[in-house]
Amino acid sequence: MSNIDKQALREEFRLMQAHYSDPADRARQVIYIAAEALLDELDKKQQYIKLRDQENEDIALTVGKLRVELEHYKSREERVTKLVLDNSTSWDVLYEKLEAAERRIAELEARAVNLPKRSVDEVMHLSGFSRDYAEGWCAGNDNAIHEIRAAGIKVKGA
Repeated sequence: MSNIDKQALREEFRLMQAHYSDPADRARQVIYIAAEALLDELDKKQQYIKLRDQENEDIALTVGKLRVELEHYKSREERVTKLVLDNSTSWDVLYEKLEAAERRIAELEARAVNLPKRSVDEVMHLSGFSRDYAEGWCAGNDNAIHEIRAAGIKVKGA
């Protein structure tokens, strides 16, 4: 029933109540009062239905969003599962490789570089070059020893 129809009925009921104001017409007044009460109840029910429809739409929208989010997480889980299953190397093998690498690093750190410190005269004698060349070579050797030690590498013979 449209709002225009209800409004017209209400006006008609009010007119009839006024028209049948005689106590003898009390039965008719009761009918019009009851009809107006029914219209009021109908309005309340329709408002309630409208409210529920809105709540249902909100719930449906939330469910839709949750489904999209669920699909996102499912696809993410599938990708992670695939990565895990595709990885043919087990954790034990990876751990063994890590331990081997750590042992090798420890071995290399324990070794020392053999870089003897030579005097200018020794370099001149061994190379047969001039004193200037020998002094430059010794200075370069000293710098190399210093830098190697600064890097944390042991140097023998210096």
